[in-house]
Formats: sequence, structure tokens, C-alpha cells
Amino acid sequence: MDRPLADRIRPQGLEEVVGQRHLLGPDALLRRFIEKGTDANMVFYGPSGTGKTTIANIIARRTHRTLYRLNATTASLQDIKDIMADVGTLMAPGGVLLYLDEIQYFNKKQQQSLLEFMENGAITLIASTTENPYFYVYGALLSRSTVFEFKPVSAADVLPAVGRALGILQKESPLPLQWEEGVPDHIAHACGGDVRKAMNAVELLYEAALPVDGTLTLTVADAEQVAQRSAMRYDRGGDAMYDLASALMKSLRGSDPDAALHYLARFLEAGDLITPCRRLLCSASEDIGMAYPQAIAIVKACVDTAMQLGLPEAQLPLAQAAVLLATAPKSNSVVSAIGAAWSDVKRGRTGSVPRELQNVHADTTGQEREQGYLYPHDFPGHWVRQQYLPDELKDVVYYRYGDNKTEQAARVFWENIKKS
Repeated sequence: MDRPLADRIRPQGLEEVVGQRHLLGPDALLRRFIEKGTDANMVFYGPSGTGKTTIANIIARRTHRTLYRLNATTASLQDIKDIMADVGTLMAPGGVLLYLDEIQYFNKKQQQSLLEFMENGAITLIASTTENPYFYVYGALLSRSTVFEFKPVSAADVLPAVGRALGILQKESPLPLQWEEGVPDHIAHACGGDVRKAMNAVELLYEAALPVDGTLTLTVADAEQVAQRSAMRYDRGGDAMYDLASALMKSLRGSDPDAALHYLARFLEAGDLITPCRRLLCSASEDIGMAYPQAIAIVKACVDTAMQLGLPEAQLPLAQAAVLLATAPKSNSVVSAIGAAWSDVKRGRTGSVPRELQNVHADTTGQEREQGYLYPHDFPGHWVRQQYLPDELKDVVYYRYGDNKTEQAARVFWENIKKS
């Protein structure tokens, strides 16, 4: 058992691949590419442990090409040149399939160096990345490749692979091997959609098992320790973080406190306070706004308290803020209003500030000019009709009252004053 279990159990054919039915189903595009022996350049995008390397191996076997593997975290231009030197030799008689892992760590010059060989067909490139390729992969390289997104594998799909791994260890073990009923299911759920992580957990459990009466027993308690915290995919600054931030914001906007608490808990488990605090503060103005203006003050107090407390106590004020925002009345009138105003400014629709609103200052003779400003507090209702917008925009309406109780009360209040 010199090779890791994850490598020994690696699928040899498409039928054995776990998950990725959207890519490998009967009529899926990637499956058709593979079955026809494609030489297309591809970018595999998705989390680790979802089958990217496995599929590259299968493609190499189907196309009878020599598979070379490089990891962009350690590879150099010289490594690429060394591989190219093998093209057309006995080392690679059928051509080269280059599997470049973590391509996002190649700089622009390194990525450009691949283009020449891709253009003349000297190599077929399969690049993999855990980050969004449209942000991290050079555009010219992307234009010559087809992008396939790999998704985390569901627990239901991981479970058979866990069963096969346990079966392999059972056959190889010098002592009888058994496991408690909940072990496979716990590992399948705790691996976070990463099949490699599940295989490593199985192997670690086996290696740590103590013989009792000549039998090795894998326990649920040990499985919980091995898989601890592993179900969470989180990479600060990466796609997983932004996906969680987006899900939290949209759950707050959608008035779903349960979903909001779920995504908040995932941030807390990852030890990230900054990202959810930013989303909570933003939602207070973006999604609640004038429907409940006090929300931003309350959320700010909750965020300040959380930052002072730190984890684990920070969970309480942040949960309070999340529930408040999710259950508060909603209005995006502030978003619409500032968006419309800013759009006009960007398009150059500005104009001069009305004389009545300008700062009082002297003319060229040194005499203070008459301004004509009407002081609202000198008039009934603390309001007087006068023009505030520039002439070019004097009839523009940016803010429109939302249909919630607070804004409608303000609308009625000002309509009564302004019609008098």
C-alpha cells in the first residue's frame, strides 16, 4: 500500500467518475469530446477533489497522448521548454497532453509562452484552476480553450466511493476490518464535496484504528475527529468567499432569516468577521433603507460589538443583526435614487449651482453680492418653495417613496405641507 488510497481508487473510465453528471452525462459536451478522442484545449475550473486530474488522465489514455503534469506554483518556463523538446520523439510519439494545475499562479508572460505550442498543435493543454478563469487566465489563452466548470460532489455521490475505499482497505488489511454503521455516511457528508478529502479521511481512520480482540473497528467518534471542519470550503479572497457573501446578502434581501443565519455561520466557522460585517452594513442601507432607517444604527452597533468581542461571542450580535435585517421591511428607494443621480453626473448632466444656493462671497469689486436664498425655517412647516437643482435638471425626480409604512407616512407629511 505504498500509493495513497486516493490514487489507488482513482477512476480509470468515465463510468467510475464520481459526480459531474452535467459534464459527463450521456449527452454532455465534455463526454462527447472525450469519447471522440478530442485534441481540444480545455480549462477545468472548480474546487479541489472534484475530478479534474482524473478526467485529464482519462483523456490522455483515450487519445494515446503522453501525459505531462506541471503545477504552476512551482513550474517555470524551462519546464515547459523541456516538455516541448519531447514532442515528436519516442518520449511522446502520439503528441503531448500537458496538464497544468493551478494555472492562475502563472503570470501573463508564462501563460503567453504556451500560445505558440497550442497554435501549432504541438501540445494539447488542459489547465485547471480553483479560481474563476475569466479573472485569472490570460484572455488569448482562454479564447483558444473551452472552459468546463466542475462542481462540488454531493454526499450521495461520494458515498459509493467511500464504500469502495473501505472495501479496498478491507481486502488489504492483515487484520479483519469493520466499521460502525454511520462511518461512511459521516465521511461522505463531512468532506465538503471533495472526493480526495473523503479518501484521505478513510485512509487516516484505518491507519489510526487500534485492534481490539484481533479486529480493527472504524468508529463514528474517530470519523468526526478526522473530518472535523472539513465540510466547509472557504478561501479568503477566493470564489468561495464571494459566493458566501453573495448568498448572505441575497438571503437578507429575500427576508429569509434561516438562510441568512446559515451563511453567517459559515463565515463564523471560517473565522471571517470582516466579510459578513460588510455585507450586514451594506444591506441595512441597500435593502432596508428608508423602510426602517434605524436599522443601520442598530446594525452598526451590532458590528462594533462583534468586533470588540471577537469570536466566539461575536456570533450573538451578528446573528441579531442578520435576523433584524432579514425580518425588517424592505425598500430599495435609496439605491434607485442615488443610482439615478450618479448616472446623470457621470453623463455630464450637472449645470451650475443655483445662485440662491451658492456660498456667499464677494464680486470683483469686493462687494458682497445679493444671494436671494430663502431660509426654510422662517416659513410655516419649515418649508418654502425654491429651486435647488441646477436649471438643466430642475424638474428631475430621483427619489421616489417606497411602498412601506415609513416612507408612505413621510410622503403624506410632505404632500400636506407642500400643497398649502
